[in-house]
Amino acid sequence: MICKPESELSTLVTEQHRSVATGAGTPAGISIDAPPADAYDSILTPAALSFVAMLQRRFGARRAAILQSRRETQDRLDAGWLPDLLPQTAPIRARAWTVAPIPADLQDRRVEITGPVDRKMIINALNSGASVFMADFEDSCAPTWTNLIEGQRNLIDAIDGTIEHVSPENGKRYRLNGRVATLMVRPRGWHLPEKHVRVDGEPVSASLFDFGLFFFHNAQRLRSRGTGPYFYLPKLESHLEARLWNDVFRAAQEELGIPQGSIRATVLIETILAAFEMDEILWELREHSAGLNCGRWDYIFSFIKKFRGRPEFVLPDRSLVSMARPFLQAYSRRVIRTCHRRGIHAMGGMAAQIPIKGDLARNASAMERVAEDKRREVAAGHDGTWVAHPGLVPLAREIFDRGMPGPHQIARPAEAESAATSELLDVPEGPITEGGLRQNINVGILYLAAWLRGSGCVPLYDLMEDAATAEISRTQVWQWLRHGARLEDGRPISLDLYRAVRDQEISGIRAQVGDEAWNAGRYARAAEIFDGLATASDLADFLTIPAYDELLRNE
Repeated sequence: MICKPESELSTLVTEQHRSVATGAGTPAGISIDAPPADAYDSILTPAALSFVAMLQRRFGARRAAILQSRRETQDRLDAGWLPDLLPQTAPIRARAWTVAPIPADLQDRRVEITGPVDRKMIINALNSGASVFMADFEDSCAPTWTNLIEGQRNLIDAIDGTIEHVSPENGKRYRLNGRVATLMVRPRGWHLPEKHVRVDGEPVSASLFDFGLFFFHNAQRLRSRGTGPYFYLPKLESHLEARLWNDVFRAAQEELGIPQGSIRATVLIETILAAFEMDEILWELREHSAGLNCGRWDYIFSFIKKFRGRPEFVLPDRSLVSMARPFLQAYSRRVIRTCHRRGIHAMGGMAAQIPIKGDLARNASAMERVAEDKRREVAAGHDGTWVAHPGLVPLAREIFDRGMPGPHQIARPAEAESAATSELLDVPEGPITEGGLRQNINVGILYLAAWLRGSGCVPLYDLMEDAATAEISRTQVWQWLRHGARLEDGRPISLDLYRAVRDQEISGIRAQVGDEAWNAGRYARAAEIFDGLATASDLADFLTIPAYDELLRNE
């Protein structure tokens, strides 16, 4: 394999930025349907766009085939099929093998913080004391054109160490500390398009757009600083989807002359189908793997969505579906055992609580719930955990420091063969309450309104809500309506009951925000979208797909 030497790559990147300054046009076959902005020229260079187009042309058809395969699998699930381990990949599961050695700056990942790619968040997260910051283009980022392109520019500035932010409210200046967290980036999932950019007349894959721009501009920057291009991969449903990412990685590294294996990626196990293919996913990514993560909220959403046609899979109130439930404990154990057998990190998940200002008792209760969650994770054998707020980093770190004195627990003796895969399908019992129904409707509308205003994560009722948690809210309502579930007091959740509760919640929100904000703040449209999703005859795969079209209309 012939690769471009690093000195040549540096010259190439310099020339690419210069070509924009001289007014070079958009490459053939690429069109951008977005407001022009001179500030974006350094991101959307002709060479960067050509790189994204190369990825789209090489892998777009395979992505489309994967999405078709997802639809066919859903048809099988609707017809009564249940997932299990794949017989054809049994040799991979049985063989002794490990993934590539762990890079030095990913050895210790005991606390990771996640958040969107806005400037202030990036600075605070990198300065937070966390081991890793996952900059998120997915569930916590509403994909407005401004968010996406400024997010890419913010990450370049962060890597260069030049990023600053001045608060418009109080003039406070934010800069990076001398020591910052290791950076990882989460592109959007395979299911999402990026409709602002077309290649040969078709919208580019959002995954390839986010990954391609970041990798093109930063792969060499990161390597020159002793780190690398590290990623989180969301919402994979099979090892074939991991294989596609691995082939994208190989092509990207070859195209830019970056040594193979420089990319490292952690896969979020956040779909029920992926839980049956963990070994295979690690195998496909073995030269690029950085382990697996328990993406618990999307996992619960996937559990509802994939078994949507089956009344025996109806879940109780969202607040009752915790990691203490057997089906989620089985999932956590399987992630840990699989990763440690393969010599790589098994990352824990996100507790949704956030610090509560002005109420010591409520804050203490919330922090104890976070602490309980992190104590469970480190005791189970996880090698690190997630937090959504800088204020939680010291708490999580203290718990992992006490329970995990080394950089990870990969060498910890593995438990015996993990429980039967059927445990992954154990449906938790519990009541469905009117309060749970109200919470789902209320949170779903408030989150969608924030998303339509350009915010992908929002604190609501002392919890940090993002697209994953909002997905649980809207799919639970759909599931309860579809199967005529009953409240704990015996009332069926009918369309009439739903509409009565919905109208009350809408009235409450409207009274709280005021009539002017109700319309200007996108609340009215959010309520319409939520209502359409909750009462549709078929369950939409993702709320972000119809909401994205609304976002484009707003732009």
